[in-house]
Amino acid sequence: MKRAALTLLLLLVATPALAHPGHEAGLLGGLVHPMLGADHLIAALLVGLWASQLGGRARFAVPLLFVGTVALGAVPALAGFAPPAIETGILLSMLVPGLLLASAMRMPIEAVAVLVACFAWLHGAAHGLERTGDAGAYLAGLLLTTAALHATGLGLATLLRARGVRLAGAASALASMLFAFA
Repeated sequence: MKRAALTLLLLLVATPALAHPGHEAGLLGGLVHPMLGADHLIAALLVGLWASQLGGRARFAVPLLFVGTVALGAVPALAGFAPPAIETGILLSMLVPGLLLASAMRMPIEAVAVLVACFAWLHGAAHGLERTGDAGAYLAGLLLTTAALHATGLGLATLLRARGVRLAGAASALASMLFAFA
């Protein structure tokens, strides 16, 4: 219970970063940025938690899908092409998985894949639009840290067990609502 409370506290005190500040150039900027933006941090941790809750091959497939689709979403955005309502979609990338985790709802893996890919595409587009400097190095750093956050989410799921994962999902959904009204 203490671990779940700590996780909830950490998710609630994170500051909103929906404006995506702090884009430093190059590899270091890409490595650091996901840790500075609460939206990316929470979404990436949720992917790991969700993959763990799904179990089986999803433990690896879901995080890999997210990382790969972030890269695909960033490419057209680097050229200035991006989908509309990116920030709304990113907000939903914290709300929807959070609610699904909180409810422990079981979904077909295909539906999970569609949701994860859509959310990852939006994260990639946001970061592609706002990066500065060497795009390749920045994207490489961003993807490495995102993958590490997914792994952290998988590890947290082991520590938190089912009830704690559900609580973390609820905290994420609450945080996304706070961001929406901030």
